[in-house]
Amino acid sequence: MKDISLFIIAKNEGDKLEACIESAKAICSEIIVCDSGSTDNTVEVAEKCGAKVIQHEFIGFADQKNFALDACTGKWALSLDADEILTKELAEEIAAIPDNTEFNGFDIHRVNYFLGGRMNHSGLNNEYILRLIRIGSGRYRDVLVHEGLEINGKITRLNNEMLHYSYADLENYFNKFNKYTSFAARDLVAKGRKFSLLGTLFRLPFEFLKRYVLKLGFLDGIRGFIWASCSTFYVFVKYIKLWTLTK
Repeated sequence: MKDISLFIIAKNEGDKLEACIESAKAICSEIIVCDSGSTDNTVEVAEKCGAKVIQHEFIGFADQKNFALDACTGKWALSLDADEILTKELAEEIAAIPDNTEFNGFDIHRVNYFLGGRMNHSGLNNEYILRLIRIGSGRYRDVLVHEGLEINGKITRLNNEMLHYSYADLENYFNKFNKYTSFAARDLVAKGRKFSLLGTLFRLPFEFLKRYVLKLGFLDGIRGFIWASCSTFYVFVKYIKLWTLTK
């Protein structure tokens, strides 16, 4: 596969960005970093790595990624977050895809790390995410958070892994937590959802048991317990914010 545009949306990701870009640089003909007003060295790092930096005010994840996707000039577009890294094996697998492939999109297996350790269970072990698409075949869904690509044409899975080093510590987790729960609550409002105290009370223990028991989070040790607890609190805060928006 040739003529791949890598695009990354970023804000204050200077400490992670270089590793992300370098993991994919050898197979990409173009690197786009869409910045939204970073106050650290994100722009300098991106430019040092050979990226073209574009600025765009952040409204929501889908809007930001669609803006970056529109800036790509290659035949293919590869989307990475700043805290994601392609393994050498995955980069080689992407490079070996023939240009005349029948597929317009490729799902990538994302391996998640939490608080410094790999999560082998907890619902985080089997994530396949559409990240590589033929330019012109797709767009991101118009949502504020948990956006995903929607494309026309066939999709298949790649075999090798992408590593996701999100939430190196709890401070990092909760720095993102507030923004994500606010976006998630606004998406619920847009869908016409109403707050239900009874529904929330029943939902919370289920959310914990789903991650810790049904998805075998207990096998991830203390990280599995923390993930299940924090994810349950995420759901609680999301619905409380829904209540504040609709009361």
